[in-house]
Amino acid sequence: MALPAEPADSLAFTAALDLISQVEPRVAEAVRQELQDQRESLKLIASENYASPAVLAAMGNWLSDKYAEGTIGRRFYAGCRNVDTVEQIAADHATALFGAAHAYVQPHSGIDANLVAFWAVLAQRVEAPALARAQARHVNDLSDSDWEDLRRDLGNQRMLGMSLDAGGHLTHGFRPNISGKMFHQASYGTDPATGLLDYDQVRAQAREFRPLILIAGYSAYPRKINFRVMREIADEVGATLMVDMAHFAGLVAGKVFTGDYDPIPHAHIVTTTTHKTLRGPRGGMVLCQSELAEQVDRGCPMVLGGPLPHVMAAKAVALAEARTPDFARYAQAVVANAQALAEGLRRRNVTLVTGGTDNHLVLLDVSPFGLTGRQAEAALLDAGVVTNRNAIPRDPAGAWYTSGIRLGTPALTTRGLNQADMDRIAHLIHTVLAGTQPATTPDGKPSPAKYTLDAKVRDQVSEEAADLMAGYPLYPAIRIS
Repeated sequence: MALPAEPADSLAFTAALDLISQVEPRVAEAVRQELQDQRESLKLIASENYASPAVLAAMGNWLSDKYAEGTIGRRFYAGCRNVDTVEQIAADHATALFGAAHAYVQPHSGIDANLVAFWAVLAQRVEAPALARAQARHVNDLSDSDWEDLRRDLGNQRMLGMSLDAGGHLTHGFRPNISGKMFHQASYGTDPATGLLDYDQVRAQAREFRPLILIAGYSAYPRKINFRVMREIADEVGATLMVDMAHFAGLVAGKVFTGDYDPIPHAHIVTTTTHKTLRGPRGGMVLCQSELAEQVDRGCPMVLGGPLPHVMAAKAVALAEARTPDFARYAQAVVANAQALAEGLRRRNVTLVTGGTDNHLVLLDVSPFGLTGRQAEAALLDAGVVTNRNAIPRDPAGAWYTSGIRLGTPALTTRGLNQADMDRIAHLIHTVLAGTQPATTPDGKPSPAKYTLDAKVRDQVSEEAADLMAGYPLYPAIRIS
């Protein structure tokens, strides 16, 4: 499960940093320091991982110099045969890995992948019928009045997705994000008593709201979703089912999520990032059924500019890695570690949203410690434990300060940590939370951001965290000091 280590890795990355140093030594030093920081950090951020040296190296080459708008075999620039090769390899690995009919590997990020998906659905469900009514082949062939009617209709569609406080994502139609400015959006939440998704309530909302797009997926929901049921709901109201599996794509690839919990057989269109549990480069990807392939492939120029061929090369390498038995074992270990971490925290009377986890993440409610998420996040960081604050359902502290802490096991599992280590980490987290006190503002009011952490607790946990990380070296063959 751990990243491979070869002596050649050190030569390659040392040479690269030496080249950078000749031009801008401060950048080379920042890169060196980042590796050192990551080696020492007990990294529990659910959306982060460690890519292999092969994936990292695939991003640093002259493929970066190519413009390649369009898609395989249909570019707006000449001289793209090698880009075509790389993109095809990545797409072939993606369809084989996930069992998808079609893969589009150009999106630069998760939000880009979601925008491609949104506009592909709009093109299929709204634009294509308008063109047919006007007997036009292309939007440029529409009269001015027909074009204005189409623009109005494109901007007057509905989307239903999981609420932010229940674990949904900003890109699923919320006002601060461009998706919220594109769609009339409504949210489904979770059961107030259990924190679990209530499919009957989702069905009732969908019947009332009648969305064009029903989104399933999350960034902070620690349970599986039944995509068969979500597809039934979508079909009942005539919606397109879109699944954003950015967080759990690696668990799908590794066959941890199968049957009703695998989105590919059930969703019309699936988006993902290629990092997180998939352990690839930072980027996005769209998988879809055949009837949406043509619209998805128009991501450029519909939404995207020029693709990033060097990142597509890294995606191809990462997807090849994900097709191995070792990756499947890794994905299983990610979930086993998350469940061990959750159990260790639960035994120490830490409140867990939904009471546990089925996936790679654990969501804590830190309010019983008298803390906000921001205070807990900062105190843990002081002690060498890297997490992120996160809203919990119906969060009284709001989306900035929050009442929760989100933990994830993908990165530490890549380093080789096991279930016994997770119990030790649960002890460290509990020790910090119990040793942290909220502070007050100068006028004596409770501060949502300030805190005091007992110095002995800080030093003890920092030492134990460093000792634990020393047993699982990161990129051990790479020596750049």
